[in-house]
Amino acid sequence: MRILPLIAALSFLSSAAVAAEAKPAAKIVDTDSIAASLGDYLSARFAANNHNYAEAARLYKASLERDPDNPQLLTYAFFYAASAGQMDDAAKYAERLAANSPDDRAARLTLAVAALKKHDYNRARAEIAKSAKGPFTSFTVALIDGWAAGGAGNGDAAKAQFKLLHAQKSADGLAYFNEAMLLELLGDKDAANTAYMAALTASGPTPRVVEAYGKFLERSGRAADARALYEKVAAESGYTIVTAPGLARIAAGTIPDAFAPRAEDGAAEALFGIASSLNDDSSRDVSVLYLRLALHLNPKLDLATILLASRFEGLGKFDDAIAVYQSVAPSSPFYRLATVAVAVDLARQDKNDEAIARLEKLSAQYPADIETWTALGDSYRAAKRYGDAVKAYDRALQAAAPATKKSWPLLYARAVAEQESGSWEKAEADLRQALVLSPNEPQVLNYLGYSWVDQQRNVKEALTMLEKARALSPQDGYIIDSVGWAYYRLGRYDDAVDALEDAVQLVPGDSTINDHLGDAYWKVGRKLDAAFQWHHALAFGPEPGEKVKIEKKLKTAEQ
Repeated sequence: MRILPLIAALSFLSSAAVAAEAKPAAKIVDTDSIAASLGDYLSARFAANNHNYAEAARLYKASLERDPDNPQLLTYAFFYAASAGQMDDAAKYAERLAANSPDDRAARLTLAVAALKKHDYNRARAEIAKSAKGPFTSFTVALIDGWAAGGAGNGDAAKAQFKLLHAQKSADGLAYFNEAMLLELLGDKDAANTAYMAALTASGPTPRVVEAYGKFLERSGRAADARALYEKVAAESGYTIVTAPGLARIAAGTIPDAFAPRAEDGAAEALFGIASSLNDDSSRDVSVLYLRLALHLNPKLDLATILLASRFEGLGKFDDAIAVYQSVAPSSPFYRLATVAVAVDLARQDKNDEAIARLEKLSAQYPADIETWTALGDSYRAAKRYGDAVKAYDRALQAAAPATKKSWPLLYARAVAEQESGSWEKAEADLRQALVLSPNEPQVLNYLGYSWVDQQRNVKEALTMLEKARALSPQDGYIIDSVGWAYYRLGRYDDAVDALEDAVQLVPGDSTINDHLGDAYWKVGRKLDAAFQWHHALAFGPEPGEKVKIEKKLKTAEQ
């Protein structure tokens, strides 16, 4: 959203004061009110720039109450109310916006969503039809109008919207998925089956499409086909949360509810699908708005809740993310995922004790859950409880057995904890196994290679590994530092200088890298440059033991 410049705000307020002074008989200017209005506006701008949606909504609302005819304040008050999930206020502002700007996209979409929420499908169609069209907006308009038409029982109008979408050849997977759910709602099973198959072809067997199609097959008396679908993807990461309940239903002979039993549920899925495609930084605010609208239509759409929390994490708003994650009910299949995410966000804020307490409780409830044990291991490691971290990673690896290519991050994490615990032999074995499972992981190559170089063991083999890591990740300054340090250990001091200078450019504030470069400079006779780098290394806060070594080198250099 474009923010009203400060100079414009000041100009507006100054004009009001000048006008008052030009008419001595007029009422006295309320300077306190002007100051309060400017204060609210500036505070609202600050909150908005920091993605504090609720605070921005509150402050823009206060500004608008003092200046109710200001169209820009109305726009901002609407946008931030909607983005904060304050849909009653947002709908009221949208009515006023639409009166002033009849084709306002966001306002018309919000009014259509408000009508869908009230099952007023014809009103929803009328509202969305008035929206301005554009490459992105036309897709949204067609989806929302299609679902509203379906809710109103107008199948022909609904199908016409999807014909338009397919003609655009844009986001076919999402279009076919929504068309399949809508055709299922309309009772056209054959056409729904065809659309589900098209969705699987266009976007692949995503968990959401698998769940919807699987439930459709189960409800259509095709349990064997549903089982085959679930079993085909059951081994893939991220699908268990869908396939396990599906296979359990089939075994028990239980028939699931429809995936989108109401038009508003389908519209919520459509908005969620669009929001999930908006991954770049510039689209985060729009994604948040769409997710809020989706959750207004279907508060139980837990994937939208989790994606919304993830968007807050991307903005660095961890408290907001935690609050959203905590709205996932314990009965939800996504509860464990949300609880683990809360603990991760607490750890990101250095609240390790609270994170650990939550994860210990969750691991007792779900002793075979890989993600919980992994997150607990990470939290222990962040708290420097390395022995406990090793035990947690042990449990995660047991739950994940047998080890596969996807096991390398767990082996890597356990190796780090093992080394910090003083068990280098175990750490080395885990790192070797990780490389057997996945040979081209730069971080594993670097960790094992640098450890060997630092121990002055297998240095030539280590250099081969580190040069491979550098080729795989050429902009990683820490890997380049490892390469340079390997050159140093092998007596290739000129090569060491070249590599370590590159590393310092990429990571200019690391004490170890500056120390290494100082050592390399000293070996090639650049003693003033060496002292300069060692002074830098001291300024960047080395570990106490390393500080003593650097100070000793500087003392020698200054003699």
